Amino acid sequence: MTPAPDERDRICAASHRILTGCPERSNGALTIVALAVEADVPRNALTQRHTDLKNQFYEQIRTRGDASDSEKQLRKQIVKLKELRASDAAEIQQLKADVEALVGALHLAQLENLQLREPGRPGTTIRVLPRATAPPQQGE
Repeated sequence: MTPAPDERDRICAASHRILTGCPERSNGALTIVALAVEADVPRNALTQRHTDLKNQFYEQIRTRGDASDSEKQLRKQIVKLKELRASDAAEIQQLKADVEALVGALHLAQLENLQLREPGRPGTTIRVLPRATAPPQQGE
């Protein structure tokens, strides 16, 4: 496909409109996709034929200190994930402490049970209680 003769001019004008915050056709995002929509050219026109204009667009964004919309979204997601990770780490620490406490309580209960079952222990009488039986059901 042969590029339109005014393709470079349209890309430059679209770049200017996006960077000044006055897009006409696109959503104004600081991305190559938005630039291609704004210039009414296929995206590969920027990624293959006019890489110099693509690089110039990105350089202008970097010079202004603006981040692309996708970069902003990714940075927000990174912050959320770091918060989740910190929360999970705190929960894991608490669960580890709980496990240690439960293991200690289980060990103590086992020791007490063994002591109670010692034969011939003075002053202790162990009686086996009868097991509870289920009440008879109707029709039996």
